[in-house]
Amino acid sequence: MQKGRLGFLAGTHAVNDLYQGAVPALLPFLMTQRHYSYAAVSGIALAVAGISSVLQPFFGILADRRSRPWLAPAGFTLAALGVSAAAMVDNYWLTWLCVAAAGVGIGAYHPPATSQARQAGGSSQKAMSVFAVGGTLGASLAPAFVTLVVGGLGLGAGWLLAAPALAMVLLWLAKKDWSRPAVAPAAASATAAGTAEAKDDWAAFARLVAVMVMWSVPYVTVTAMISLYARSDVGASTAMAAATLTTFTFSGAVGTLLGGWAADRFGRLVPVRCGYVLSAVALAGIVWAPSLPFLIACAALCGIALFLPFAPQVTLGQDYLPTRPGTASGLTLGLAMSVGGLASPLFGTLADAHGLRPVFLVVLGAVLVAVVCAFLLTDPRRRAASPVASRPADRESEESRA
Repeated sequence: MQKGRLGFLAGTHAVNDLYQGAVPALLPFLMTQRHYSYAAVSGIALAVAGISSVLQPFFGILADRRSRPWLAPAGFTLAALGVSAAAMVDNYWLTWLCVAAAGVGIGAYHPPATSQARQAGGSSQKAMSVFAVGGTLGASLAPAFVTLVVGGLGLGAGWLLAAPALAMVLLWLAKKDWSRPAVAPAAASATAAGTAEAKDDWAAFARLVAVMVMWSVPYVTVTAMISLYARSDVGASTAMAAATLTTFTFSGAVGTLLGGWAADRFGRLVPVRCGYVLSAVALAGIVWAPSLPFLIACAALCGIALFLPFAPQVTLGQDYLPTRPGTASGLTLGLAMSVGGLASPLFGTLADAHGLRPVFLVVLGAVLVAVVCAFLLTDPRRRAASPVASRPADRESEESRA
């Protein structure tokens, strides 16, 4: 494991996902100061989540064909500029376009950076969880960061939101040797998967994509709606609503690390299946939360549970498609995520008509589907290490002892 390089990439992931988390954190301010409806702010959430997700597979194909490490810093820089501009422009469609540009940047970052993190971490699930938790920490800090800047100085001070990206770009230029791949991305993934001549398993990969589609619906919806739900249905203040979102995203960082540790210790399928079962329990608690402390506790459990499967799912996708790690990352983190983003306007329309509680009921149904799909997954490493595969070696050992 290349710890220095892995830590550097985790830091860039934190900066990139800070801007992904900044968009839902901006929504309450846009509603109160610009009087946007639920449907309008859901459209803004779609711009960042949907566009970044749809474009990620294309950036993944580019990363597989030839090493393009510059995509990562270009991505989070564009994300920073888009979010900063969105806070300052006083027009809905200009705001939407700025957030859409940020979505393009976020999409450009993930496939090449994820492939490099897999290479730096080798076969360790904990290593991938360290990289993943960088993004989760960045997203968890976004509500506090946005509240500090926009809540304290107003939307006109949105240009200050670009400061973390500027600092990371300077560090990238100073430490560019950490971001340069030592070997081809496909070769790195094949080595991490334990075989240099592995074949792509598209059927297994399709089942994983189905699971992650059902993962994306609660993730995008809870991220976009939990603070609004805390204010409208539980009576929380703006600060406590932001704290509820922070609790959810920060707990996701804890869940990501726990998922990587559990995958190394018990196998990758254990945290995946347990995570979805616990997510269903947590979302049921959110739907029927009687008070703010109970809602915050359920948000914490939901963040941990939803992110338990995160790192194992990423490496499973790369092992299902060992010759196309960038494509696998783009499809799992990108196209699968697009469903949650594309569903945002529908959930916003439902919220305008019937309130936010029915939205979380629909999300609970999506998680129950994910529970079923998760039990259909298989681990390619377990198949490779099955007793059938080891019998010839056992026979040779017995003959040598005889």
